[in-house]
Amino acid sequence: MQNSKNIGWKATSKIGVVAAGGMKAVEAGIQILEAGGNAADAAAATILALNVTDHGECSIGGEVPLLIYDAEKKEVKSLSGQGRAPMSQDAIDWYMENGIPNRDIKMAPVPSVVDLCTTTLKRYGTKTFEEIVSPTLALLDTGEREWHPKLAMTLRRMVDEEQNTSGSRKQKVQAASDRFYGRNGANSDIADELESFYIEKGGFLRRNDLASHVTLVEQPVTVDYKGYTVYKCGPWTQGPYLCQALRLLEGFDLKGMGHLSADYVHVVTEALKLAMADRDEYYADPDFVDVPISRLLSDAYTEIRRPLIDMEKASHEARPGDVENMIPLKTDGVFRPGIGGTTTCVVADRWGNVVSATPSANVHFEDNLGGSTGVSYGNRLRSLNTTPGHPNCIEAGKRPRITLTPTLVLKDDTPILAISVAGGDLQDQTTLNLLLNFIEFDLLPETAVRTPRFATAHHQDSFDPHPNREQTFKEAGSLTINDSMKTGVRDELSSRGHKVRAQAGPVAVPVMLYVDQDSGTYYAAGDPAAGRHADGLEES
Repeated sequence: MQNSKNIGWKATSKIGVVAAGGMKAVEAGIQILEAGGNAADAAAATILALNVTDHGECSIGGEVPLLIYDAEKKEVKSLSGQGRAPMSQDAIDWYMENGIPNRDIKMAPVPSVVDLCTTTLKRYGTKTFEEIVSPTLALLDTGEREWHPKLAMTLRRMVDEEQNTSGSRKQKVQAASDRFYGRNGANSDIADELESFYIEKGGFLRRNDLASHVTLVEQPVTVDYKGYTVYKCGPWTQGPYLCQALRLLEGFDLKGMGHLSADYVHVVTEALKLAMADRDEYYADPDFVDVPISRLLSDAYTEIRRPLIDMEKASHEARPGDVENMIPLKTDGVFRPGIGGTTTCVVADRWGNVVSATPSANVHFEDNLGGSTGVSYGNRLRSLNTTPGHPNCIEAGKRPRITLTPTLVLKDDTPILAISVAGGDLQDQTTLNLLLNFIEFDLLPETAVRTPRFATAHHQDSFDPHPNREQTFKEAGSLTINDSMKTGVRDELSSRGHKVRAQAGPVAVPVMLYVDQDSGTYYAAGDPAAGRHADGLEES
């Protein structure tokens, strides 16, 4: 195994790369690739290790949406590593009356990371659960936190279940997952302890919520942009709004405007504002709501929305469209309005499989130690709301509309980019920065991730469940831009009405992977200023 002290922020390889958050998590993924595992195996190993190295930004009790390109089938799938709200109607009634609290176990959805990793292994991997969890156990065994030995014991019980189950590799991996969730006749000790922890802390989750959990494998949302096909998870994430923004930007000569010119930053920001207004108005769990994604991405809707972008003036209004009636502005939706933790993971292997995943949990306080299991809880129920009739209103068993939003991009039906970003509502804004850096201006990952970025808070706060959605709007007309951007550009943007704020540190936290389709070389990089890491396999 490669020594982690040699792992930096960028990597090049023809046989496998990993870019993610913590150095030791990248090392875990590389270890699995070196042992002959594929991208699915390495991604699962990296994700599990991130829950130790990046704990606080993610957790075994959190969530991780994932996109994967299967080189054998030549297809992309979305895996919904997102837990649901409690199935108890009494719990939902409580939320509707009292709200969804912060820093309280009642904000926790069903933990979904374990089943996401085992589902990825079963469907796409080649390794056992024991093999891919081994690097994480090594981290936990040398750790000093109170929850480390407890989580190690939980994971070892899953390994025991796998070893003691007869059948195929897939059946054994399934058994490991069943031990965690207490289903399909497996030992229910972990689920029993989790339920006891939830009850002790005053939460609503119960054994039946755990036993009912399943990782959905779904068709991704796609859009074509200038010869590239962009893949996003569905509207249970914010991901499709990136596709909406790209559709709006098709009508502008971004390259002709010049990279990071005032015109370029302005039009991209205004497109983001329109797309996020629709996100806030329409997106939700499609198992519960008929989200009009095809209409939101249609030529007709795009063409009536694009003229709302005024090149001389920044909008200070929230402006969702009326997609049902194909009217550019929703009559009762326009108004003039008076972040958490996540980490990153992209992987590619020698066979051409590519994974992008965005693990999270927002575990930022010391009393969240997970009880006897070491499985700390997340806060994603706060990405639902308590607005009666709103698409994203909390319901029994509903997935929250989350900000987590991995990205895959194909060209000529072959992967060319994978991007993962941490940063709440900033995630797809930063992804759009990186995509355009590459597509419009030919910047490869090591340059793209270090180029000045910009973003707006002109949107509803995805972590504020307040029933009055207008009150959750963050800052109309805002524009945060890296202070390395030219002063003249910042002044021109201010003159157009943007509330410009220069920022010294990174705007969100990206990792990016590029596949040179001619040479078969992988280039991976993470923003070094944001503490990202990358490594690649060396040819023997």
